Amino acid sequence: MSYEGEMLKKMLMPLKTEVEKELLKTLFRHNGVVKEFSTGEEIVNEIADTFLLNEAQRIIPLERIYRKENRIVKTPLWHRLLFRAADSLANNHLIIKPTIAQKLTSKKEWMLTEKGFDKALELLNIPIEKKDFLPIKSYEVEKEKKRLTEKSAPDNYDPIGTKKKTIITKESNIRFRGFRHAIIESYDYRCCVCGLKIKSPNLLTWEVEAAHIVSHTKNGKDDIWNGLALCHLHHWAFDVGWFSFTDDYKILISSQSKKLPNDFGKIGELNFFGNSLIENKIILLPENKKLFPHEKSIEWHRQNIFYK
Repeated sequence: MSYEGEMLKKMLMPLKTEVEKELLKTLFRHNGVVKEFSTGEEIVNEIADTFLLNEAQRIIPLERIYRKENRIVKTPLWHRLLFRAADSLANNHLIIKPTIAQKLTSKKEWMLTEKGFDKALELLNIPIEKKDFLPIKSYEVEKEKKRLTEKSAPDNYDPIGTKKKTIITKESNIRFRGFRHAIIESYDYRCCVCGLKIKSPNLLTWEVEAAHIVSHTKNGKDDIWNGLALCHLHHWAFDVGWFSFTDDYKILISSQSKKLPNDFGKIGELNFFGNSLIENKIILLPENKKLFPHEKSIEWHRQNIFYK
Protein backbone atom coordinates (compact mmCIF):
# COMPACT_ATOMS: atom_id res chain seq x y z
CA MET A 1 0.00 0.00 0.00
CA SER A 2 1.28 3.48 -0.88
CA TYR A 3 2.09 6.12 1.71
CA GLU A 4 -1.00 8.07 0.65
CA GLY A 5 -3.15 4.95 0.91
CA GLU A 6 -1.80 4.22 4.38
CA MET A 7 -2.61 7.77 5.50
CA LEU A 8 -6.15 7.52 4.15
CA LYS A 9 -6.68 4.24 5.99
CA LYS A 10 -5.07 5.48 9.20
CA MET A 11 -7.24 8.60 9.30
CA LEU A 12 -10.42 6.65 8.42
CA MET A 13 -11.05 8.88 5.43
CA PRO A 14 -14.05 8.22 3.17
CA LEU A 15 -13.57 6.09 0.07
CA LYS A 16 -12.73 7.94 -3.15
CA THR A 17 -15.83 6.50 -4.84
CA GLU A 18 -18.02 7.99 -2.10
CA VAL A 19 -16.30 11.36 -2.44
CA GLU A 20 -16.91 11.21 -6.20
CA LYS A 21 -20.66 10.78 -5.64
CA GLU A 22 -20.74 13.63 -3.13
CA LEU A 23 -18.80 15.85 -5.51
CA LEU A 24 -21.39 15.31 -8.25
CA LYS A 25 -24.23 16.14 -5.85
CA THR A 26 -22.35 19.21 -4.59
CA LEU A 27 -21.74 20.44 -8.14
CA PHE A 28 -25.46 20.10 -8.80
CA ARG A 29 -26.29 22.12 -5.66
CA HIS A 30 -23.82 24.81 -6.77
CA ASN A 31 -25.37 25.33 -10.20
CA GLY A 32 -22.94 22.96 -11.94
CA VAL A 33 -19.63 24.58 -10.94
CA VAL A 34 -17.32 24.70 -7.91
CA LYS A 35 -13.99 26.40 -7.41
CA GLU A 36 -10.68 24.59 -7.09
CA PHE A 37 -10.05 22.90 -3.74
CA SER A 38 -7.81 25.56 -2.21
CA THR A 39 -7.33 26.24 1.48
CA GLY A 40 -10.02 28.56 2.74
CA GLU A 41 -12.56 27.67 0.06
CA GLU A 42 -15.98 27.02 1.60
CA ILE A 43 -16.61 24.11 -0.75
CA VAL A 44 -13.80 22.11 0.93
CA ASN A 45 -15.47 22.33 4.33
CA GLU A 46 -18.96 21.91 2.88
CA ILE A 47 -18.12 18.49 1.46
CA ALA A 48 -16.16 17.58 4.61
CA ASP A 49 -19.30 18.34 6.63
CA THR A 50 -21.31 15.80 4.64
CA PHE A 51 -18.84 13.11 5.77
CA LEU A 52 -18.75 14.45 9.36
CA LEU A 53 -14.96 14.75 9.20
CA ASN A 54 -13.29 15.83 12.42
CA GLU A 55 -10.68 18.60 12.63
CA ALA A 56 -7.74 16.21 12.40
CA GLN A 57 -9.13 14.59 9.24
CA ARG A 58 -9.55 18.01 7.64
CA ILE A 59 -6.10 19.43 8.33
CA ILE A 60 -3.61 16.53 8.57
CA PRO A 61 -0.93 17.10 5.90
CA LEU A 62 0.26 14.67 3.28
CA GLU A 63 3.96 15.07 2.51
CA ARG A 64 5.01 14.70 -1.11
CA ILE A 65 8.31 15.27 -2.88
CA TYR A 66 8.08 17.95 -5.57
CA ARG A 67 10.69 16.48 -7.92
CA LYS A 68 11.11 19.56 -10.12
CA GLU A 69 12.59 21.48 -7.23
CA ASN A 70 13.52 18.46 -5.09
CA ARG A 71 11.61 19.72 -2.08
CA ILE A 72 8.91 18.41 0.23
CA VAL A 73 5.41 19.78 -0.29
CA LYS A 74 2.74 19.48 2.37
CA THR A 75 -0.87 19.24 1.16
CA PRO A 76 -3.89 18.58 3.39
CA LEU A 77 -4.84 14.92 2.93
CA TRP A 78 -8.49 15.89 2.58
CA HIS A 79 -7.69 18.32 -0.28
CA ARG A 80 -5.67 15.61 -1.97
CA LEU A 81 -8.59 13.16 -1.71
CA LEU A 82 -10.96 15.73 -3.17
CA PHE A 83 -8.61 16.33 -6.08
CA ARG A 84 -8.17 12.59 -6.68
CA ALA A 85 -11.95 12.14 -6.75
CA ALA A 86 -12.45 15.12 -9.10
CA ASP A 87 -9.65 13.93 -11.37
CA SER A 88 -11.27 10.50 -11.58
CA LEU A 89 -14.63 12.07 -12.50
CA ALA A 90 -12.91 14.16 -15.17
CA ASN A 91 -11.21 11.08 -16.63
CA ASN A 92 -14.64 9.48 -16.90
CA HIS A 93 -16.04 12.60 -18.64
CA LEU A 94 -18.44 13.40 -15.80
CA ILE A 95 -16.87 16.78 -15.07
CA ILE A 96 -14.45 19.20 -16.76
CA LYS A 97 -11.13 20.23 -15.24
CA PRO A 98 -10.59 23.90 -14.27
CA THR A 99 -7.96 24.42 -16.98
CA ILE A 100 -10.51 23.47 -19.65
CA ALA A 101 -13.39 25.40 -18.07
CA GLN A 102 -11.19 28.49 -17.88
CA LYS A 103 -10.85 28.57 -21.67
CA LEU A 104 -14.64 28.69 -21.94
CA THR A 105 -15.69 30.89 -19.00
CA SER A 106 -12.42 32.56 -17.89
CA LYS A 107 -12.95 30.97 -14.47
CA LYS A 108 -10.94 28.11 -13.00
CA GLU A 109 -13.74 25.84 -11.85
CA TRP A 110 -14.73 22.21 -11.96
CA MET A 111 -17.84 21.96 -14.15
CA LEU A 112 -20.41 19.25 -14.81
CA THR A 113 -20.68 17.68 -18.24
CA GLU A 114 -24.02 16.47 -19.62
CA LYS A 115 -23.03 12.94 -18.57
CA GLY A 116 -22.19 14.17 -15.07
CA PHE A 117 -25.44 16.15 -14.90
CA ASP A 118 -27.40 12.97 -15.67
CA LYS A 119 -25.47 11.04 -13.01
CA ALA A 120 -26.13 13.76 -10.42
CA LEU A 121 -29.85 13.60 -11.18
CA GLU A 122 -29.72 9.83 -10.69
CA LEU A 123 -27.90 10.15 -7.35
CA LEU A 124 -30.40 12.76 -6.14
CA ASN A 125 -33.44 10.82 -7.39
CA ILE A 126 -34.56 13.73 -9.59
CA PRO A 127 -36.49 12.71 -12.74
CA ILE A 128 -34.51 13.27 -15.94
CA GLU A 129 -37.58 15.04 -17.38
CA LYS A 130 -36.87 18.05 -15.12
CA LYS A 131 -33.43 18.57 -16.62
CA ASP A 132 -34.50 21.01 -19.35
CA PHE A 133 -35.79 23.60 -16.89
CA LEU A 134 -33.12 23.44 -14.21
CA PRO A 135 -30.57 26.28 -14.05
CA ILE A 136 -27.67 23.85 -13.66
CA LYS A 137 -24.72 24.55 -15.97
CA SER A 138 -22.98 21.93 -18.04
CA TYR A 139 -19.91 22.28 -20.23
CA GLU A 140 -21.85 21.50 -23.41
CA VAL A 141 -24.64 23.99 -22.64
CA GLU A 142 -22.13 26.69 -21.66
CA LYS A 143 -20.43 26.22 -25.03
CA GLU A 144 -23.76 26.67 -26.79
CA LYS A 145 -24.60 29.71 -24.66
CA LYS A 146 -21.25 31.28 -25.53
CA ARG A 147 -21.85 30.63 -29.22
CA LEU A 148 -25.25 32.34 -29.04
CA THR A 149 -24.09 35.40 -27.09
CA GLU A 150 -20.93 36.01 -29.13
CA LYS A 151 -22.58 35.87 -32.56
CA SER A 152 -23.21 39.11 -34.41
CA ALA A 153 -26.70 39.67 -35.74
CA PRO A 154 -26.83 39.76 -39.55
CA ASP A 155 -28.09 42.98 -41.13
CA ASN A 156 -31.05 41.20 -42.71
CA TYR A 157 -31.99 39.03 -39.75
CA ASP A 158 -34.88 36.62 -40.25
CA PRO A 159 -36.25 35.22 -36.96
CA ILE A 160 -38.04 32.38 -38.76
CA GLY A 161 -36.01 29.27 -39.52
CA THR A 162 -36.67 26.18 -41.54
CA LYS A 163 -39.31 23.77 -40.33
CA LYS A 164 -38.08 22.00 -37.20
CA LYS A 165 -38.03 18.26 -36.78
CA THR A 166 -40.34 16.93 -34.09
CA ILE A 167 -37.75 14.39 -32.95
CA ILE A 168 -35.80 15.66 -29.93
CA THR A 169 -32.10 14.83 -30.15
CA LYS A 170 -29.26 15.42 -27.72
CA GLU A 171 -28.04 18.29 -29.92
CA SER A 172 -31.46 19.98 -30.11
CA ASN A 173 -31.86 19.63 -26.34
CA ILE A 174 -28.51 21.35 -25.76
CA ARG A 175 -29.45 24.12 -28.24
CA PHE A 176 -32.73 24.71 -26.42
CA ARG A 177 -31.07 24.85 -23.00
CA GLY A 178 -28.26 27.04 -24.35
CA PHE A 179 -30.90 29.48 -25.64
CA ARG A 180 -32.73 29.38 -22.33
CA HIS A 181 -29.60 30.00 -20.24
CA ALA A 182 -28.40 32.75 -22.59
CA ILE A 183 -31.70 34.65 -22.43
CA ILE A 184 -32.31 34.34 -18.70
CA GLU A 185 -28.74 35.24 -17.73
CA SER A 186 -28.65 38.17 -20.18
CA TYR A 187 -31.68 39.66 -18.42
CA ASP A 188 -30.21 38.98 -14.96
CA TYR A 189 -32.98 36.47 -14.19
CA ARG A 190 -35.64 39.24 -14.29
CA CYS A 191 -38.85 39.60 -16.25
CA CYS A 192 -38.18 42.38 -18.74
CA VAL A 193 -41.70 43.77 -18.23
CA CYS A 194 -42.28 43.75 -14.47
CA GLY A 195 -38.75 43.09 -13.17
CA LEU A 196 -39.77 40.06 -11.06
CA LYS A 197 -36.71 38.11 -9.92
CA ILE A 198 -37.25 35.11 -7.65
CA LYS A 199 -36.13 31.49 -7.21
CA SER A 200 -37.95 28.49 -5.83
CA PRO A 201 -37.31 27.78 -2.10
CA ASN A 202 -35.01 24.88 -3.02
CA LEU A 203 -33.05 27.25 -5.33
CA LEU A 204 -33.41 24.85 -8.26
CA THR A 205 -35.68 26.88 -10.56
CA TRP A 206 -36.15 30.52 -11.52
CA GLU A 207 -39.63 31.96 -11.99
CA VAL A 208 -38.52 33.79 -15.13
CA GLU A 209 -38.75 32.02 -18.49
CA ALA A 210 -36.96 32.36 -21.82
CA ALA A 211 -39.70 33.36 -24.25
CA HIS A 212 -39.44 33.14 -28.02
CA ILE A 213 -40.74 36.26 -29.78
CA VAL A 214 -41.48 34.23 -32.89
CA SER A 215 -42.65 31.03 -31.24
CA HIS A 216 -41.32 27.53 -31.86
CA THR A 217 -44.68 26.58 -33.35
CA LYS A 218 -44.04 29.22 -36.03
CA ASN A 219 -40.46 27.95 -36.53
CA GLY A 220 -38.92 30.78 -34.53
CA LYS A 221 -35.15 30.49 -34.19
CA ASP A 222 -33.31 29.73 -30.95
CA ASP A 223 -31.35 32.96 -31.29
CA ILE A 224 -30.65 35.58 -28.65
CA TRP A 225 -32.36 38.17 -30.94
CA ASN A 226 -35.57 36.14 -30.95
CA GLY A 227 -35.86 35.90 -27.18
CA LEU A 228 -37.00 37.76 -24.08
CA ALA A 229 -37.01 36.99 -20.37
CA LEU A 230 -40.58 37.03 -19.08
CA CYS A 231 -42.31 35.85 -15.91
CA HIS A 232 -44.96 33.16 -16.37
CA LEU A 233 -47.85 35.63 -16.46
CA HIS A 234 -46.28 38.07 -18.90
CA HIS A 235 -45.04 35.18 -21.05
CA TRP A 236 -48.62 33.99 -21.47
CA ALA A 237 -49.96 37.50 -22.08
CA PHE A 238 -47.26 38.13 -24.70
CA ASP A 239 -47.89 34.84 -26.49
CA VAL A 240 -51.63 35.48 -26.80
CA GLY A 241 -51.20 39.09 -27.98
CA TRP A 242 -52.23 41.26 -25.04
CA PHE A 243 -49.11 43.35 -25.48
CA SER A 244 -46.16 43.85 -27.77
CA PHE A 245 -43.33 46.38 -28.21
CA THR A 246 -42.30 49.23 -30.44
CA ASP A 247 -38.98 49.05 -32.28
CA ASP A 248 -37.45 51.10 -29.45
CA TYR A 249 -38.67 48.62 -26.82
CA LYS A 250 -41.66 50.50 -25.42
CA ILE A 251 -44.71 48.53 -24.30
CA LEU A 252 -47.81 48.52 -26.51
CA ILE A 253 -51.08 47.36 -24.92
CA SER A 254 -53.90 45.87 -26.97
CA SER A 255 -56.96 48.09 -27.37
CA GLN A 256 -58.97 44.94 -26.56
CA SER A 257 -58.10 45.53 -22.89
CA LYS A 258 -60.63 48.39 -22.83
CA LYS A 259 -63.41 45.98 -23.74
CA LEU A 260 -62.82 43.63 -20.80
CA PRO A 261 -65.51 43.31 -18.09
CA ASN A 262 -64.68 45.08 -14.84
CA ASP A 263 -63.88 41.85 -13.01
CA PHE A 264 -61.32 40.74 -15.65
CA GLY A 265 -57.60 41.44 -15.52
CA LYS A 266 -57.50 41.94 -11.76
CA ILE A 267 -54.81 40.73 -9.37
CA GLY A 268 -56.52 41.34 -6.07
CA GLU A 269 -57.18 45.07 -6.17
CA LEU A 270 -54.50 45.68 -8.82
CA ASN A 271 -55.38 46.11 -12.47
CA PHE A 272 -53.15 43.92 -14.67
CA PHE A 273 -53.15 46.44 -17.52
CA GLY A 274 -52.74 49.50 -15.33
CA ASN A 275 -50.22 48.27 -12.81
CA SER A 276 -48.40 45.35 -14.42
CA LEU A 277 -48.35 46.56 -18.02
CA ILE A 278 -47.67 50.26 -18.50
CA GLU A 279 -48.11 51.77 -21.96
CA ASN A 280 -44.92 53.31 -23.42
CA LYS A 281 -42.76 52.03 -20.58
CA ILE A 282 -39.34 50.89 -21.83
CA ILE A 283 -38.68 47.27 -20.89
CA LEU A 284 -35.61 46.06 -19.00
CA LEU A 285 -32.87 45.07 -21.43
CA PRO A 286 -29.50 43.29 -21.28
CA GLU A 287 -26.42 45.39 -20.52
CA ASN A 288 -24.90 44.31 -23.83
CA LYS A 289 -26.75 45.92 -26.76
CA LYS A 290 -25.70 43.00 -28.98
CA LEU A 291 -28.15 40.87 -27.01
CA PHE A 292 -31.20 43.12 -27.48
CA PRO A 293 -34.21 41.59 -29.27
CA HIS A 294 -34.04 42.22 -32.99
CA GLU A 295 -36.53 44.68 -34.49
CA LYS A 296 -37.45 42.08 -37.12
CA SER A 297 -38.57 39.68 -34.37
CA ILE A 298 -40.61 42.38 -32.65
CA GLU A 299 -42.10 43.53 -35.96
CA TRP A 300 -43.24 39.95 -36.67
CA HIS A 301 -44.92 39.75 -33.25
CA ARG A 302 -46.73 43.08 -33.76
CA GLN A 303 -47.98 42.00 -37.18
CA ASN A 304 -48.91 38.40 -36.40
CA ILE A 305 -49.72 38.02 -32.69
CA PHE A 306 -50.51 41.43 -31.19
CA TYR A 307 -54.16 42.52 -31.06
CA LYS A 308 -54.01 46.23 -31.88
